[in-house]
Amino acid sequence: MNRQTDDLLKAELERLTQMNAGYLGYPLARDFSFDALAPFLNLQINNVGDPFTPSSLTIDTKEREIEVLHFFSKMLRASIENTWGYVTNGGSEGNLYGLYLAREAYPNGMVYYSESTHYSVKKNLHLLNIPNIVIRSLDNGEIDYRDLDRTVKLRRHRPAIFFMNVGTTMTEAIDQLDKIKAIITKYALKDYYIHVDGALAGIMAPFYKEKPKFDFQDGIDSISISGHKFIGSPIPCGIVLCKKEHSDRIAKSISYVKTKDTTITGSRNGLSPLIIWYALKKLGVSGLRQRYESSKELAEYTLTQLTLIGYDAWKNKNAITIVLKKPSDLICKKYQLAVQDDIAHIICMPGIEKSQIDALIDDLKETVFEKPPLVEDFNAMMVEF
Repeated sequence: MNRQTDDLLKAELERLTQMNAGYLGYPLARDFSFDALAPFLNLQINNVGDPFTPSSLTIDTKEREIEVLHFFSKMLRASIENTWGYVTNGGSEGNLYGLYLAREAYPNGMVYYSESTHYSVKKNLHLLNIPNIVIRSLDNGEIDYRDLDRTVKLRRHRPAIFFMNVGTTMTEAIDQLDKIKAIITKYALKDYYIHVDGALAGIMAPFYKEKPKFDFQDGIDSISISGHKFIGSPIPCGIVLCKKEHSDRIAKSISYVKTKDTTITGSRNGLSPLIIWYALKKLGVSGLRQRYESSKELAEYTLTQLTLIGYDAWKNKNAITIVLKKPSDLICKKYQLAVQDDIAHIICMPGIEKSQIDALIDDLKETVFEKPPLVEDFNAMMVEF
């Protein structure tokens, strides 16, 4: 490696280190060290095919992957014997997989999802060529149950595929499974599938004082959770879990690698399962709970400080996401805030310090207490008078 390459690499590290310390608007935890896993970067690791089926290519981390899946199965109250899953490249792939299973179960099904759903879902539906209808959202980001009821009523002769959010992208809203199942009962739907996008809140919701219904005992068919968000993997990844009957429907044997083809991708990243496994081993359930409690406490502090300076802001119950009126472009860029129309949000992820929130509040104070031009003009006019 020549001197120029060394300098470029050093500059890239410095830039990324600085950018990693500054963001407040994206759900990426940054309080974990994975230095112990550095030696694995010098190895080929390929979790080809099904995690539960050994392959003739044995440079994998499938045993650790299975431990990760069993951890989440217990957390989401799933029967280990009747549940299948794998470590994905992220929440979008997990959602793609859930919708793929739903389509294979009900080829003539109709997908219902809210307008607050992650942008990738529309793309996934296009890739899978599944008929779908967008349902309005309530002000807090939940699906509009009345609109869902009316829409399902007109198509009750078709199998229904419900795409449910546990933590929407902008407001961290949670769709209520009870209300969705009430619609299923109301129209006597026999054929239906429920997929949950729990990218961020799916790993936190089990720790809420009033836990929402969204897991396997509550009647879902599949769920996707991100690994690079609340857990903090430096590589985008996630997990998808489903009822085993659904994955069995699409499984095929691949002779030359001596394993099953049950995943979206063939060769799969073997480092991500190791990263998630290591984090879960270090944290455990109690550590995850504490991370959530700390994040929630910071979110409540942030909302209080915004309210004290008179800045328009709110959050959903139990959420660590604060929705606020869109600040100036300069502030949004400085703190890397995600913006949609006239709102932005702050996500109090593990690793964010109170001092960073205080710095943002100080910057926002200047905009809140800044004199409007009309007032200045009036004062100037009175002096002249």
